[in-house]
Amino acid sequence: MAISALAVGGAEEDRAAGQRYFDRVMFRHTVAAPARATARAGGESTPGWAGAASTAPGLLAFTGAIGSAEPHAHAAVQVLLVLEGEVILTDRHGDQRRADAAIIPAGIRHELRAAPGTHGLLAYVDRAGVAVRAASARVVAEGDPAATTTWVGAVRPLIAAKASRLQPDPAGLPVLCSGLAENGASAAAPALPASLSRALQMIPQLMDGQLLLGEFAARVGVSASRLGHLFAEHLHLPYPAWRRWARLLHAIEAVRGGATLTEAAHGAGFADSAHLTRTFRAMFGLTPSQAMAATGRPASAR
Repeated sequence: MAISALAVGGAEEDRAAGQRYFDRVMFRHTVAAPARATARAGGESTPGWAGAASTAPGLLAFTGAIGSAEPHAHAAVQVLLVLEGEVILTDRHGDQRRADAAIIPAGIRHELRAAPGTHGLLAYVDRAGVAVRAASARVVAEGDPAATTTWVGAVRPLIAAKASRLQPDPAGLPVLCSGLAENGASAAAPALPASLSRALQMIPQLMDGQLLLGEFAARVGVSASRLGHLFAEHLHLPYPAWRRWARLLHAIEAVRGGATLTEAAHGAGFADSAHLTRTFRAMFGLTPSQAMAATGRPASAR
């Protein structure tokens, strides 16, 4: 199916870069938005973010001006590539490190601070894909998954191997991601068990329901405890965290399609828009209103 990308920016180059990225690399068509990024939405400021964002199954991608985000932990692996400027990552121990590129594991609390004028690319990818599981294996092989030194060190060999192809252009992110499953047995990612794969395929079709673990387990022919174990073992996330991530992606796509926050929350299985906002902030360090304003489409609460 066709995926729409919303492209805007605080400057002409942000918009153009976002459009080139999604048009040429990942998505089939782009919906143009106003050239100026909205500074405020619903009374909330957007802390330096302005660019293009898009979703696909298991993926949330952003390219453009990078801002700052308060401490958070997302239920997805984050791939960061800084094309211009400076980003400082802080881990849960308080250690800080400048990162030109990084792989941040799912479920790890961290903070992001960007200098004014910083531009780059971020992808939040669930762990079902081979490349992302390989990236996570690379992080584990590098050292402490909760440490900034590990996040930066894990991606360094990929940067070196792909240096000739990493241009200061949004096309750099797919080039980086394409190397995640390459080079070295330590980063090998075994295939997902068939029962887990089938359960993951069912989630989008049952999003408006309760997404109970027992329901999926019965559908794929295993016990709920066994399926929960498979989520933890192969995706390194407990099932409830995975479910929140899936619901969040569904809600984001709904808001981008014109739904209000309340409509998107109910459609994705959240209790209300406040529940959606709390979950979004916990995973991204921003509110939905801030994030949507950064992509030029302020979200309506009702």
